[in-house]
Amino acid sequence: MAITAALVKELRERTGVGMMECKKALTETDGDIDAAIEHLRKTGQAQADKKAGRTAAEGLVVIKLSDDKKTAAVVEVNCETDFAAKDDNFSGFVNKLAVHVLSSKPADLDALMASDMNGASVDETLKALITKIGENMKVRRFELLESKGAFATYMHGVRIGVLVDLEGGDETLGKDIAMHIAASRPVCISEADVPQEEIDKEKDIFTAQAAESGKPADIIEKMITGRIKKFLKEITLLGQPFVKDPDQTVEKLLKDANASVTRFVRYEVGEGIEKKQENFAEEVAAQMKG
Repeated sequence: MAITAALVKELRERTGVGMMECKKALTETDGDIDAAIEHLRKTGQAQADKKAGRTAAEGLVVIKLSDDKKTAAVVEVNCETDFAAKDDNFSGFVNKLAVHVLSSKPADLDALMASDMNGASVDETLKALITKIGENMKVRRFELLESKGAFATYMHGVRIGVLVDLEGGDETLGKDIAMHIAASRPVCISEADVPQEEIDKEKDIFTAQAAESGKPADIIEKMITGRIKKFLKEITLLGQPFVKDPDQTVEKLLKDANASVTRFVRYEVGEGIEKKQENFAEEVAAQMKG
């Protein structure tokens, strides 16, 4: 059967796959469009599996609130390049996924990937998108929060998203706190939230550093105590100087407004993912030799 341009166009419109892949699929199936769709699904699965080992450290963070503003979803989905992150198909998927998290309330990431989203599982939908765009992609994480007070959000471009649950205060304060968290990267709200093992680890480091000073034991103990206090202020929201007014701490800002932060989420695209360092000159030289 002759593979016409109209047939290729129809298959592309029905699957969203590139023209050349559509033509190949129709050739393989002798022009049977339904068989070609099935063929593309099978090969798409194989292609997605093949790409799964490639590092995906770019992507998008999206925050969605329910209509009553009482539930919020924060989602991060990764891809390989900034170019793919700007693709409308990719951003559309991430936004739909965040809305889906709000409505389906999955227990964990596995449950989310297995859940039905518009007639296909999230996992199947993502693999189809991998085939369409040609990059490895991964739904990395999500948070689903129920508000105790009022949600405030801040997006720094599409790479950093902050969600704050604020009791008391007003919308302006919530926005300021969210912006501060985006800029200052606190680990937790207060010193009480810092795990003891984290404090012990830092204390061991400071002790080793102080021991090299040759100072008396009582002085070393004071040095260690001072450094631990400084460390706790640096990593806790309440201990940090407010980014818009460093003369006061966030704790004082909240206290003056009779407000408190009950929880916050800060997502930054790719944080903690080890990116492969590419050396273009070496890559070209290797290709020329081979």
